Amino acid sequence: MQRWVGKSLKRKLSIILLGAILVPLLSLGYVLYSIAAMEAEERTKQSSLGLLDQIKTNLEFIVQDVENMSIFLIGQEDIQRYLASTNQGSGLQIKLMGFLSNFAFSKSYISNISIYPNNGNHTLSNTTIFNNGLFKDRNNTIIQQLHDKWWSSLYTNETTNGEEKVISFVRPIGSMTTYQPKGVLSISISEAAIAEFMMKPALISGESLLLVDRDQRMISGTMRDGLTQAVTHLLPGLDVLNMQEGQGFVTYGEGENKKTIVYAKVPHVDWLLLAVIPYAQYQAQNQYVVTVTAITVGLAMMIIAGIVLFLIIRVTRPLQTVAASLKGFRPDGEVIALPITSSDEIGMLVHSYNKLGERVHVLMQEVKRQESMKKEADMQALQAQINPHFLYNTLASIHWMALMNKDAKIAQMVGSLSDFLRFSLNKGSEYCQVKQEVLHVQHYASIQQIRYPEKFEIAFHISSELESEHMLKLLLQPLIENAIIHGILGKQSKGCITVSAQLTQMGHMQFTIEDSGQGMSQEQLQTLLQQIEVPLDHTIKPASSYGLRNVHQRLLLHYGEESGLVLHSVEGRGTTISFTISSIEKEEEGEGDEAAYRR
Repeated sequence: MQRWVGKSLKRKLSIILLGAILVPLLSLGYVLYSIAAMEAEERTKQSSLGLLDQIKTNLEFIVQDVENMSIFLIGQEDIQRYLASTNQGSGLQIKLMGFLSNFAFSKSYISNISIYPNNGNHTLSNTTIFNNGLFKDRNNTIIQQLHDKWWSSLYTNETTNGEEKVISFVRPIGSMTTYQPKGVLSISISEAAIAEFMMKPALISGESLLLVDRDQRMISGTMRDGLTQAVTHLLPGLDVLNMQEGQGFVTYGEGENKKTIVYAKVPHVDWLLLAVIPYAQYQAQNQYVVTVTAITVGLAMMIIAGIVLFLIIRVTRPLQTVAASLKGFRPDGEVIALPITSSDEIGMLVHSYNKLGERVHVLMQEVKRQESMKKEADMQALQAQINPHFLYNTLASIHWMALMNKDAKIAQMVGSLSDFLRFSLNKGSEYCQVKQEVLHVQHYASIQQIRYPEKFEIAFHISSELESEHMLKLLLQPLIENAIIHGILGKQSKGCITVSAQLTQMGHMQFTIEDSGQGMSQEQLQTLLQQIEVPLDHTIKPASSYGLRNVHQRLLLHYGEESGLVLHSVEGRGTTISFTISSIEKEEEGEGDEAAYRR
């Protein structure tokens, strides 16, 4: 993938620009969706809280109505009279039972109104109850010990109409004069009536509504199977005790079972209303937002991608044309000029490419002209080789004439000069073996010893393993000439020159020329070092040390910066010059005498 992208600027720009635009766009879409989801969740919570407020208001009304009803009943004169004496006839009992029936019938949520006397009279009730779930035993123990009003939990009564689940408000009935307890009043509310006005809004909103009493038992709600059970049995782990505020929200469960529970307390009775909202309901409500966001972001991505690709193609097309031209470029071919279609940076690049093509054409013509001139110079050099052959023959004749005249010194000098010139020409080759370079220097030294008798001695210490190695020729002769002329001849006594060559630990060849001449001061040495660093195509004044400059610059040119001359000199004691070069390997080319050399 990386290799595929790296081969095309258009692909790189496409990926970078699309990534730089689409990633923020997708992030923006995600943020908008998250905000919309949170807003939908908050709206659902507020809607549920409003629903609970409505149910709580209805429950408050029922609770308050029942308590007001109980106050009216315990103060009713006939009821007080019935509870005060055991000698009341059955007519009062029948009258009161009819009164209670009419009273209960006027309230749809009233299931039963019962009065339990303490004086042994018959219980007054608007309904015949076969089994009263309010009693804990047949002696009405709990009822007789009652001293304050209270609301019961959900229980079941067996009546003529069958079983009925009710919630009762129970309070003691005291004498209006002595305030002594005379009995107990029980007003039962039908759980079905409470569930009815809880079921309708729950069916519309898709929530589960629960009504929990002070003992954390469900007394009504949409989860019909959980009636009378503890709410922690239906919702394990729910901390109802921490729901101390009048209303609020808590998150329950994790993953797919995650829910939001909205709660509100019903005052005066310590009942708790719960609305259980599954998170799947939020997702269903957010489906429209997700669809709209996805369509909007998708269209935006398509439009932006189209615009980006169009602009990239428009920008990279001239570059592709230039790249195709450069790819098909041949050194001996013609560079075709490209049309300039814009004045921006791309147009400037195409313009520069055209200029480059013109320059390449000019350089190609120049190279052809120089090649022609070189061939012409080679022809002239070939013609000039006739003169050296004439010179060799002349020197050979002089050498034999000297031998015939028995003049050994002249014969030796002419022979050495002939060999010296023959090596210097060396058929135009730049390289030679070490032993040839040393033999050439020996010829030179022999001529100088004849010119300057008894002025110097020269010794050679050449490692035998270096003799067959190849090196750049004419390096030692200028150094020995410098030692003779500027070192030895300036002294009155006889001097000594030592030429040594050895192999270093790094496998390089190190040459050292040491003389016992007059040497140089440090100022003269520094001046000389500065002069030899000047390139040969630069003129220095006064013109001096040309031989050393020539050797030093040739060493730098052929062997690198670390192969230049190293000079040490002590005034009155002599000078030492050394250099280190790498070995040159010889490669034969063709069948002729010409040879190429490489390091």
